[in-house]
Amino acid sequence: MSVLVPLITTLHCRVQTQCDCCFLYWHRAVFPIYLDDVYENAVDAARLHYMFSALRDCVPAMMHARHLDSYEILLDCYEKEIMEILNEHLLDKLCKEIEKDLRLSVHTHLKLDDRNPFKVGMKDLALFFSLNPIRFFNRFIDIRAYVTHYLDKTFYNLTTVALHDWATYSEMRNLATQRYGLVMTEAHLPSQTLEQGLDVLEIMRNIHIFVSRYLYNLNNQIFIERTSNNKHLNTINIRHIANSIRTHGTGIMNTTVRIFGGGLDIDEVNIEEMISGWQSCLLLRMGGKKTTSQTTATKEYPFERAEKFNRGIRKLGITPEGQSYLDQFRQLISQIGNAMGYVRMIRSGGLHCSSNAIRFVPDLEDIVNFEELVKEEGLAEETVKAARHLDSVLSDHTRNSAEGTEYFKMLVDVFAPEFRRPKNIHLRNFYIIVPPLTLNFVEHSISCKEKLNKKNKIGAAFTDDGFAMGVAYILKLLDQYQEFDSLHWFQSVREKYLKEIRAVAKQQNVQSASQDEKLLQTMNLTQKRLDVYLQEFELLYFSLSSARIFFRADKTAAEENQEKKEKEGQ
Repeated sequence: MSVLVPLITTLHCRVQTQCDCCFLYWHRAVFPIYLDDVYENAVDAARLHYMFSALRDCVPAMMHARHLDSYEILLDCYEKEIMEILNEHLLDKLCKEIEKDLRLSVHTHLKLDDRNPFKVGMKDLALFFSLNPIRFFNRFIDIRAYVTHYLDKTFYNLTTVALHDWATYSEMRNLATQRYGLVMTEAHLPSQTLEQGLDVLEIMRNIHIFVSRYLYNLNNQIFIERTSNNKHLNTINIRHIANSIRTHGTGIMNTTVRIFGGGLDIDEVNIEEMISGWQSCLLLRMGGKKTTSQTTATKEYPFERAEKFNRGIRKLGITPEGQSYLDQFRQLISQIGNAMGYVRMIRSGGLHCSSNAIRFVPDLEDIVNFEELVKEEGLAEETVKAARHLDSVLSDHTRNSAEGTEYFKMLVDVFAPEFRRPKNIHLRNFYIIVPPLTLNFVEHSISCKEKLNKKNKIGAAFTDDGFAMGVAYILKLLDQYQEFDSLHWFQSVREKYLKEIRAVAKQQNVQSASQDEKLLQTMNLTQKRLDVYLQEFELLYFSLSSARIFFRADKTAAEENQEKKEKEGQ
């Protein structure tokens, strides 16, 4: 019994001496190898607590150091060295592996790598995130928080660089939560990152590139990229514009319209040059201006004359790309129409943005005056200023959401006087060129739509309503709506194709008895082609009729001036 007493009383000291791991200070080279092994065999992740407890045993011995001014310098160096090794051999590798796993999981459709666990093996890295924080010196090492912070920072930075990838990184955040239990932080970037297309400022800096590379759809109010080297085409719709306006402020709307007006000035000079150069050819093909002006008031514009004009223009020469001068003229008008379509989208985006901002006001017809209420309560001057500012903001949003700005009227008022000046008298023949232009456009549109079903889709497109917008705008500038309507062009087209369709149907009935399959197939193809052409002309007619509404096609310039004078007199 006398022997056991000193043994029991010294048991704690004996165990502490035997378990002292201060020797690890002299064998720190083992630590990186140990961390590599823990990373490769994640099942032993829980043993990290024991390793750091052993590393802490080196501290009491270092506190007796005499070769430095203070032992704290040695402790700081030791702590820094251990943390650098931990970051390099475990934490950073773990972060990169988790990020790689999330990316490959989100992009499984690309088949970037073989992820069959029976072939490449599988590590359950989620075990590292179940560990409690590890205490080391005066800090806690939280592996879960470290990896979460790394992913949050990476996803946020990459989203700001490539705003269109916001959905991908959002999906990766959700996957990190489901697979590893990491609580990710939402990016909370500005609203322009949602469904981000080209920014308004970007388009303003590259107006001519935008109107030439994008196609406008009148009904859906959307721009679609004409062609792209990627596997997808970019689109721009009202939500993109509204997000840009919300980010940059409503002042950008007037700036955009002014810059587009400057771009239109250049395009319209090109129109004057083209029509001036074609005037002699135009009169020759039309059989004389006087005859045309006398007959178009009572007769329809013949379809054959438009075809003859197209053929005559091609004889003047073509570009190396195989385009005639009429093709180039059509493209120029489409670009002007695209600019008009974008101005319309700017207005719609502004209304959309204002409506979203004002939706929190319960009753737009009865908005209280906060400045008066604050003054009645006798509150501080700063509160009165804040209330006055709130009233101003509510007033602006209410006015913007109710009416908007008539940008089309403004662009017509700016350019119409210049177009109607005597020096531009050659533009009086523009409406006569519209029928051949529409025929050229329909042939081009059908060719683009047919390419959608081909393997080589270069030049394929299913919409180009910029042409209709451009024609409607230029006819309004020249006050030639009535002159164009007097041609009865679309009525002539409809009668021509219906006549040919009835003739083909009649011939089919006659030939059906002969049982000539090749002849019947030829007739079926002919009827199908006629139906397609008639449908395209009908679509163009509807688009042009819709576009004319934006420019008040029901009134001539004289009637608008009279209406303006009456308003000023009142």
